[in-house]
Amino acid sequence: NWEELDSRSAAVGKGTMNKDKIFKLAKGFRGRAKNCIRIARERVEKALQYSYRDRRNKKRDMRSLWIERINAGARLHGVSCFLCVFQVNYGNFMHGLMKENIQLNRKVLSELSMYEPYSFKALVDISSNAFPGNKGPKKDSSSMVA
Repeated sequence: NWEELDSRSAAVGKGTMNKDKIFKLAKGFRGRAKNCIRIARERVEKALQYSYRDRRNKKRDMRSLWIERINAGARLHGVSCFLCVFQVNYGNFMHGLMKENIQLNRKVLSELSMYEPYSFKALVDISSNAFPGNKGPKKDSSSMVA
């Protein structure tokens, strides 16, 4: 039966789409990919593969964006001392929050760093008190040059 044959494989399985569904998904494609069934089927299959992959990549990209924003906020509100600027970084900030048992996710922390800088500054202070690696180098009065 010629209806059971697919353009790529010998037999069509349960997951095969009919023509109407393929053309509906191929709407907006360029050239014959929108109106020729063989080309449209291949392009739609590839488009569905891309969308599956990129739904996962979007989550990855958003998480990295949140981490960048938290890092920028932590460095902005970090500890500064005379003659040197020591800044809290993302890793030490998150470790300090973990030691203080502050359970805020990265999305909330990034929004706090952008829209609530004073609240985020309080979190940076709590984190730097909890984790000694967040504190700057010791100030010695003998090492200060007048």
